[in-house]
Amino acid sequence: MDKTPDSSPQLKVTPRIIIHGGAGNITRHTISKEQYTAYQTSLRRILASATDLLSQPGATALDVATHAVTMLENDSLYNSGKGAVFTREGKNELECSIMVSNGYRKRSIGCMLLQHVKNPIKLARELLMRGETDGGHGSQDHCQYSGEFVESLAEQWGLDIVDPSYFFVQGRWDEHKRGLKEEGLARGNVNISDWEKENYIPLGTCGAVVLDSSGSICAATSTGGLTNKVPGRIGDTPTTGAGFWAEEWHEAASRPNLQMIYKPSATTPLEHLSRGNIRSLAADCLPTFAVSSNTPGKSSLPEVPDVKASSSIRHAVGLSGTGNGDSFIKLAAARTVASKARFGRTSLSDALPWMTGPGGELQRSAGDRWRRTHEGTGGMIGIEVLGEQATVVQDYNCGGMCRAWTEEDGEQKCLIFREDRYESG
Repeated sequence: MDKTPDSSPQLKVTPRIIIHGGAGNITRHTISKEQYTAYQTSLRRILASATDLLSQPGATALDVATHAVTMLENDSLYNSGKGAVFTREGKNELECSIMVSNGYRKRSIGCMLLQHVKNPIKLARELLMRGETDGGHGSQDHCQYSGEFVESLAEQWGLDIVDPSYFFVQGRWDEHKRGLKEEGLARGNVNISDWEKENYIPLGTCGAVVLDSSGSICAATSTGGLTNKVPGRIGDTPTTGAGFWAEEWHEAASRPNLQMIYKPSATTPLEHLSRGNIRSLAADCLPTFAVSSNTPGKSSLPEVPDVKASSSIRHAVGLSGTGNGDSFIKLAAARTVASKARFGRTSLSDALPWMTGPGGELQRSAGDRWRRTHEGTGGMIGIEVLGEQATVVQDYNCGGMCRAWTEEDGEQKCLIFREDRYESG
């Protein structure tokens, strides 16, 4: 098992996992009891396998996330690998990505327009690992790859290569044909058809976010994209910062608890200018114009502690989204969530629902097209580490999201709706 290069101090963190298998119009009306049970059984099986691997000495987040997503790719229930949806031309164009919070020179890899690699996520992992050394047929140079060339690398590196027919699943083909029919009947109308309202059509990416005992986080994703997408369309899954993200940073540890309590940061002359604050700009440039800290109605900014000079705490996040990828791209959704946690001085538990929860920014981005189209639909999973404390986070704005995760005490949980029950009617 490969060890993740890690420049950070080794921590003692309780490992955690969360996986997802798609989000969208998953309701008790659009999936049967049998489908519900099949998703539950599959998610629990994959989570249990990944958890067992993560418990082994030396297990890395990269290895375990790759393992979990490989299992999702091999299960035709999900819109990735074997269960990938079709383009309008009736072909499968697969996408994947992988990103680590630290330790690799590139940190993220995105692959797209794949048609022959059995497990796309394994190719993303290879590109990331081989990018650590010189050579590797260009794997050390870039962060995004597509098509025939990168598939030829997969073959050279001994990954499983299959005929495109391997990805054919009758149920997906039926959805493809019915979707084309509905589109023809609608004559260009992009509104959700009555048929789609009554049937769950996979919109989302499959993914995993894993935290290992060293404190490293890996986000891994894989998808077939949107049903009947135009050929060559690229979604959020291989787009860094849109459908996935992982990073770490250090911040001042001088706060009373784990809530994100920060002092205001100093404002630069450029920021004064952008805000039209000419007086403060003059004070920055010409000290004789400086405003006294004793001026009535004014208060001086508190001194900001130097994180490098003082004690600091490590903060890391990993995210994977699922849903309408074009909406995720428009908002750079995953990176925006991470930035809100980092620069907005808040927790991931607040930042993630702000984006993908009911009424969140993802939903708001659809405007009056919300619920009339698939725009703005989706969910996100994530893990946040603050020092030695880890939190699993998840939320969505649609009917349901297939997900399973481990609690801090090791308990394994699985949900599709917000409650662990199925009641038809």
